[in-house]
Amino acid sequence: MLEAVIFDLDGTLVDTPAAIVETALTVLRTRGGRALPEPQAIRATIGLPLTVAFSGLLGLAAETAEVEASVAEYRRLWRANVVPRSAELLYPGVAEGLQVLRDLGLRLAVATSKVQSGAVAQLEAAGIARHFEVIAGYDSVERPKPDPQLALHVLERLGASPDAAVAVGDTTHDLLMARGAGLRTVAVTYGAHDEATLLTESPDFLARDFAEVVTLLRQLAAK
Repeated sequence: MLEAVIFDLDGTLVDTPAAIVETALTVLRTRGGRALPEPQAIRATIGLPLTVAFSGLLGLAAETAEVEASVAEYRRLWRANVVPRSAELLYPGVAEGLQVLRDLGLRLAVATSKVQSGAVAQLEAAGIARHFEVIAGYDSVERPKPDPQLALHVLERLGASPDAAVAVGDTTHDLLMARGAGLRTVAVTYGAHDEATLLTESPDFLARDFAEVVTLLRQLAAK
């Protein structure tokens, strides 16, 4: 029986992977004195908290002033340049599909590696925040993705059990989190990680667009 669905945000509901790479490169260019990473290296960090991502990209400890400054500048640029475009960045069928899922009686949540306030702001700007009972960012827990703690936190807030829930995400970080929490997984191939990469973590289902996500969830809810 399916009762609840936990969605990732970037690369799953909103088409932001390219914007993430572009914004990170803009920040890294201002740091100076070091070679810029390849865009694919930045794309591989999508789904991790920004502090973890910039720590890896800069080769510095997460607590250093340079990493903290990079994260702060990234968030400033994101609020200014990307959040206002959130509605146009929704993947096709997301707004309609979420309404279909709610009409089925499913309880919806978001579990993201964004800071929670940023996630709420982006979902509100996209016009879809109202569909979610719980919106949880990485700062909701001590151990964010790929640790299962974030998914377990969301399930607790929903009052749902792992066997009655499914996680939907576009990265291996989402799949690892979900599997650790005992959730079934839907991996979407249109986001940050390609199908071959997603298959390394053996998702239960694959979806190539959001309409296919909705179809899969409707089938699971009917069982």
